[in-house]
Amino acid sequence: MTTWVPVAQTEDVPPGRVLSVPVGDLEVAVCNVDGTFYAIDDVCTHDGGALDQGELEGNEIECPRHGARFDVRTGRVTQLPAFEPIETYAVRVAGDTIEVGLEPDELN
Repeated sequence: MTTWVPVAQTEDVPPGRVLSVPVGDLEVAVCNVDGTFYAIDDVCTHDGGALDQGELEGNEIECPRHGARFDVRTGRVTQLPAFEPIETYAVRVAGDTIEVGLEPDELN
């Protein structure tokens, strides 16, 4: 069963921006791509860099350390040196509140 966790207000994440938020034991990066919100692990699978510190260009986020890129919609790697995709999470907007959907085991 999905648990919806409120993480931010829509005004906190303008288009083209990323906001890192703690959700349980996770650091999740909430990305705004032209008004649509996506949530991903805030950790590069290449070397652990904080993705929220990188550039969001369209649907792709770039790790500031070595330039690995990921599609925030799917988690898919779009540019090396990363090989492993990042985790993505369900997102919904309730009024002005952005909520991230997690499974119970992801909250601990």
